[in-house]
Amino acid sequence: MSHTVAQIDSRGDIGTPRLMRAGVYRGEGRVIVEEVPIPQIGPGEVLFRVAACGICGTDIKKIHHGFVKPPQILGHELAGTVVEVGAGVTKFKSGDRVVSFHHIPCGNCFYCQHKLFSQCAGYKKTGLTAGFDPSGGGFAQYVRAMPWIVERGMMALPRDVSFEEATFVEPVNTSLKAVRKARVAAGEAVLVVGQGPIGMLVGMIATLEGAKVYTSDPLELRRAASVRFGAVESFDPRATDLTGEMRRRTDGRGADAVILAAPNPSLVQEALAISRPGGRVLLFAHNDPVLQLSFPAAAIGVEEREILGSYSASVDDQAESAALVFSRRLPVRDTVSHRFPLERISEALALAAHPKGDTLKVLIVHE
Repeated sequence: MSHTVAQIDSRGDIGTPRLMRAGVYRGEGRVIVEEVPIPQIGPGEVLFRVAACGICGTDIKKIHHGFVKPPQILGHELAGTVVEVGAGVTKFKSGDRVVSFHHIPCGNCFYCQHKLFSQCAGYKKTGLTAGFDPSGGGFAQYVRAMPWIVERGMMALPRDVSFEEATFVEPVNTSLKAVRKARVAAGEAVLVVGQGPIGMLVGMIATLEGAKVYTSDPLELRRAASVRFGAVESFDPRATDLTGEMRRRTDGRGADAVILAAPNPSLVQEALAISRPGGRVLLFAHNDPVLQLSFPAAAIGVEEREILGSYSASVDDQAESAALVFSRRLPVRDTVSHRFPLERISEALALAAHPKGDTLKVLIVHE
């Protein structure tokens, strides 16, 4: 049985669109809005119309540093409405409002058995595409979800949850995973360096875990927002001795954990100094494939600090991350500062890459 995507055209007739608009990455620093074919789905697959898509720091890195081969249609923090289902799909039907992850592990390999889901070979295969090599596809009007995503990575939205809120399910998952990886515990003093959209979520979640959360960011509005969202204090790193401030608040020890949500390589050495002996430093933003880091060996080998990494989402946290968003225990919608239509995606990407004083989360919203 063949499937079609129907929409009402300007004359009021039923038509079948063959093309859609998409922001296509065409080379370092260039995303061009153009017409591309609407993805065709097969058995077990779903086509959904994107309603909103968040801009992630990894999108910025890939686009502005040319880390991926063009052409690509990026965007993986997305939610929308099902318009077509393939043969054998029973979980969803046309008209369902959904949010979808773009990576799902196989569940059977060595890495899955050891809960290292992001290292699973199956996890590394992107299961959402708007064309070209699968890359998420949220910067397009329609996205095709592959069978393993439909079965285990897509979920229906409650009626009272907006598409914009739903785009936070994936980044909340990655933030929750990072906080758990850093072993943040109730009563601990935790410093989150960087209060961009992810750093803000990390701070909120660490607060929910019962930690005393401190933050730092050069932008005054972001510092104020982090305190509004639960941080005890927020510091301007350009005007503050963070090591001294954290030691004064911890009887001279230093932070129990420092989570780096900003990619500057010099921050690693500073984070080690801020943390106490035996403390933890978690690298959350340092996923640049060419970035090199250096730090004093004694900070690890003598003072027994730990350097940890956290990358992407955890399937084990899928339900909990969705519940945090759907229940509004995390006020994610209050972090959205800018919304752009797809036709202005270059402007949106530029703002996300070079935030101004009032910039928090930037979304692409589709009409």
